[in-house]
Amino acid sequence: MAARDRAVRLLRQISRATCRCPAHAGPAHRGVGVAACAVPKTDYAFEMASSNIRYGGGVTREIGMDLRNLGVQNVCLMTDRNLSHLPPVKAVLESLLKNCVTYRVYDDVRVEPTDSSFKNAIAFAKKYNFDSFLAVGGGSVIDTCKAANLYSCNPEADFLDFVNAPIGKGKPVTSTLKPLIAVPTTAGTGSETTGVAIFDFEPLKAKTGIASRTLRPTLGIVDPLHTLHMPERVAANTGFDVLCHALESYTALPYNRRSPCPPNPINRPAYQGSNPISDVWALQALRVVAKYMKRAVCDAEDLEARSSMHLASVFAGIGFGNAGVHLCHGMSYAIAGNVKTHMAKGYSVEHPLVPHGLSVVLTSPAVFSFTASVCPERHLEAAEILGADVRRVKREDAGAVLADTLRHFLFDLQVEDGLGAVGYTKDDIPALVQGTIPQERVTKLSPRENDQEDLTQLFSASMKLY
Repeated sequence: MAARDRAVRLLRQISRATCRCPAHAGPAHRGVGVAACAVPKTDYAFEMASSNIRYGGGVTREIGMDLRNLGVQNVCLMTDRNLSHLPPVKAVLESLLKNCVTYRVYDDVRVEPTDSSFKNAIAFAKKYNFDSFLAVGGGSVIDTCKAANLYSCNPEADFLDFVNAPIGKGKPVTSTLKPLIAVPTTAGTGSETTGVAIFDFEPLKAKTGIASRTLRPTLGIVDPLHTLHMPERVAANTGFDVLCHALESYTALPYNRRSPCPPNPINRPAYQGSNPISDVWALQALRVVAKYMKRAVCDAEDLEARSSMHLASVFAGIGFGNAGVHLCHGMSYAIAGNVKTHMAKGYSVEHPLVPHGLSVVLTSPAVFSFTASVCPERHLEAAEILGADVRRVKREDAGAVLADTLRHFLFDLQVEDGLGAVGYTKDDIPALVQGTIPQERVTKLSPRENDQEDLTQLFSASMKLY
């Protein structure tokens, strides 16, 4: 009897000490008389997700076999008009023809897509009832293809249903999407790894997007031979996207400080905050950028450098695709959305354009000077990787050191001298701030809280870099 009493007392102690986290709050985990635990204010877990990735020079030749292995019969190939005549698309078409894969081409993707261009691609996808998708291009093409896949699989959905709140309704995606293979031809966005599709929402003159793990491509074909066609400025601007993906995800608000904690795992956002696994990918991407980016920009024939930047884009994509980005990207959406007359060098487009990577990096010195006080060690580590000598730097000077390091990096790569050089004046700052405020999905991941006044100061400080 004594042994039985001890066992009963032990079971009661265990019951009273039952874990109170959301994962163990269901009836199956409750002891007698134990109340369901309350959902904590901040998250307690993070989740890692990424597309399958295949890397190798010439690996594009396998795409036809991949599609045949999937058993698909009607493929939607999306690209843009410029790429449709270049070697990456030609290599894909050769593989499809060799393997007798039936396809239709949509080559009307807009560089820096809009809600209108997304809708045009969606209409094409709905019209032909495709059973699979193939994106060949940069982030604009891959993101457009993701949206076409999503809405063709949800034909009754309103366009704003899945768009991020507060601009859209931010509904979770519960349907199963069709296979999507992504072939990135630039070394920057990392879109082949993520469940995010970004576009300009024309009514607000600001970028927003759709974020769901279900959007992730089934397979990313990373063929470094495709990067050799990139003009110098395209290589630079896409590389700046890699740089900021790495810096922002590594310095983002930690996942266990992000709120609210989702009551259901389906509501856990794709961008969760910095975490130990994303940190590994972000830091490795930053090291590759520091070693190879200048070479990749300056010499289109430097296969080692361009191949390395292609991998860095994947590394950073896995990192930020789970941790998220923050202020540089949040502010960039307004910069790109409010463009007036700036015509980007190296881009075959007929409309004014501030390329995404450029719109992101122009605010980076100001942003990291602002955020460094919260996590100075991470800012100093980033500055050291990028070449700064931080052995005698005080923690309170971390922001200034990283900002100066970035300015030197940008100057060496002949980046425009701030927002003023791409057509903005201080009179535009209120509109830029208003375009940034709706970007809560990313701005709230800043390690340092920010308000309208802070954003005003950051835009002002970014008008001139050097």
